[in-house]
Amino acid sequence: MIGDFKNAGKAWRKVAEPVLVHDWPQDAIGQAVPYGVYEVGANRGFVCVGDCFDTPRFAVDTIGDWWFFEGRKRYRDAHRLLILADAGGSNSYRSRVWKAQLQELSDIAVLPITVCHYPPGCSKWNPIEHRLFSHISMNWAGVPLRTFDTMMKYIEGTETRTGLRVKAFLKRGGN
Repeated sequence: MIGDFKNAGKAWRKVAEPVLVHDWPQDAIGQAVPYGVYEVGANRGFVCVGDCFDTPRFAVDTIGDWWFFEGRKRYRDAHRLLILADAGGSNSYRSRVWKAQLQELSDIAVLPITVCHYPPGCSKWNPIEHRLFSHISMNWAGVPLRTFDTMMKYIEGTETRTGLRVKAFLKRGGN
């Protein structure tokens, strides 16, 4: 949630930042739903932050945005797309909407798409978790995410010594 809420972690300041004791939804400015694409070989992250819900349409829209804004430029000779995904949430292996949306993306991009799902409980082995989202979390640790702009600044400001770079986009108004 976006608002005056405590964010786990430590940040050193001369004066403590006041935050609300409880993170009640009615006190939030909005909710933020990050969905990311991590390029294993290029060590690049692409994160879309929605303000509604984590839906299959939002997930596939993010993958499509990555492909049309980044992927097809970086991988001009690509003949197919491989997606590594966890087994639950918006990209669940059981979701028919996820599969239908991916087929639409495949048709539009004229690119066969293969999805490999991690077994339930094994998403910790998904590279996006420990090579992208963990670094984003460390970057904003201890900082109250009071606005969407603050959140976006911390996502885009995420870098590592190994060369990780992240692009972030805010998608407002439903998915």
